[in-house]
Amino acid sequence: MGKVFERIDDKLRTFIEDQPMFFIGTAPSSGGHVNVSPKGYRDTFAVLDEHTVAYLDLFGSGSETIAHLRDNGRITVMFCSFGRVARILRLFGTGRVVRPDSAEFETLRSHFGTGHTGIRAVVTVTVDRIADSCGWSVPRLDLVEERPVLDEAHLRRTDADFARRIAGDNSVSIDGLPALEPDHPLPSSVTARG
Repeated sequence: MGKVFERIDDKLRTFIEDQPMFFIGTAPSSGGHVNVSPKGYRDTFAVLDEHTVAYLDLFGSGSETIAHLRDNGRITVMFCSFGRVARILRLFGTGRVVRPDSAEFETLRSHFGTGHTGIRAVVTVTVDRIADSCGWSVPRLDLVEERPVLDEAHLRRTDADFARRIAGDNSVSIDGLPALEPDHPLPSSVTARG
């Protein structure tokens, strides 16, 4: 049977830190498409306090989460245990996007691993509901390794490539909601390129 928690305590924090991936769910205020994004790299998620979490948002093919957060702020983060003990944990709350050119970004950036390229933003979530469920139908899987493919792809991209992304497929959601602003900083201004 599922349980609702008052806060992210040490046991929940350990469970979160042990998961190799997480999922982000968002939706527009009306109509449009619900979006669910899988996220990897364990060192891109952090519990900041008992009611606040954050993750490092890397450039991707679209920007649905950013568009939906700009629209209404609603977000759910889900963790699934693929190990021996089945469990699903959901963090419901309000998210916001912290751009790399904001004063807050560097403080938040210190909570994550340093080897990632193509950093688009940090997404913070103020958590107002924490609930778990059994996860008994989730398969048991063994993690072979994290894929370095996204970081490697970002290393090959030029500033012009990222500028095209910002002005193109990352500027609006698939439903036409605004996502990245035209003046969004390029990743090379955030991290050293290799």
